[in-house]
Amino acid sequence: MRLHRLFTLLAIITVAATLAQAAPSTRKSQSKSGKASLKRVSKTTHSSHGRKFLRHSRSSRSHGQKSIQDDRARDIQQALIREKYLSGEPSGKWDQATRDAMARYQSDNGWQTKSLPDSRALIKLGLGPSHDDILNPETAAITAPVNTARGGGAAVPGTGSRQ
Repeated sequence: MRLHRLFTLLAIITVAATLAQAAPSTRKSQSKSGKASLKRVSKTTHSSHGRKFLRHSRSSRSHGQKSIQDDRARDIQQALIREKYLSGEPSGKWDQATRDAMARYQSDNGWQTKSLPDSRALIKLGLGPSHDDILNPETAAITAPVNTARGGGAAVPGTGSRQ
């Protein structure tokens, strides 16, 4: 009988300790009316896999591309020179002359002129994504590279000229 009471007491203490550990911590604060209230405080959040991570405010995150690397700038400059929007030799620096040339190119095509090139402009200049690693290039839904030297536009799969 005494052993049974000891196990029961031990089980109650274990359950109480587990519940106390799982309960969120609280902090007393006073509202404008002067009444004290309890607020839940959470410093960490648990993911679905049990790992802890800290929450970060949205304002501290940086989104999108902020600058253009030198080799990419050189490729863009070469394409703008080829299309007669820029003159001289490509420097590899994203300078004001290059920004102005890209803005004119995008404006002439009816696209928004931004501080960084629009993806449509890069694709039309022949600088779009590389499709070398595609497993099934014959059936992939991609457009053919633009050949502006012959005055052509982007090829759309499944459309052909009939003569």
